[in-house]
Amino acid sequence: MTLSFEEEFEDKVFVVDNQRVSVTQRQSVLDALELAAKGFSGKEIRDILMREKFESSIYIMVDTLSYLKKGGRITPAAAAIGTVLRIKPVLQIQGEKLDAYSKVKTLKQAKATMIKAVRQDFENRFKQPNGEKFHIAVAYTANDTQALKFKEEILSEFPGHDIQVDPLSLSVSCHIGPGALAIAVSKVVDELA
Repeated sequence: MTLSFEEEFEDKVFVVDNQRVSVTQRQSVLDALELAAKGFSGKEIRDILMREKFESSIYIMVDTLSYLKKGGRITPAAAAIGTVLRIKPVLQIQGEKLDAYSKVKTLKQAKATMIKAVRQDFENRFKQPNGEKFHIAVAYTANDTQALKFKEEILSEFPGHDIQVDPLSLSVSCHIGPGALAIAVSKVVDELA
């Protein structure tokens, strides 16, 4: 349906499906606004955002398994066992895929796992050891105090970054429940660097 707007309003509406969600999608919108302010055309902005579509990652710690069970992402048996063992899964979103990344038992381990994952992405996937040309954001569901603490921990690992802290979008939150904590990174668009 959305693509039909692009056809109907040719050269006035440009649809971007860059497979980003929540915090990384927000960054795409901010990038688009900044590109527009710098005089880029709608088509140029769409092309830039599409070019950068896989230049982001999100890692999320889930505090409760009940929402993953309700959404059919894990079986009732897995949810029961995980709850008894007090497992906190760390999930990964790259593109449109939500996948299991790691299983930990404490919030401290989850935060360390997510920071380590981002560091590995910076070094191996993006070839920028300190993520100097990346936006970093913290996102959360119903736990802003913990999110602000996580921001400080991330700053100690990646000093000099301006880290955004925002609630996770409802489209993600409804699947993972309250108490979730995430780190998201998005490459700074070359035209804005």
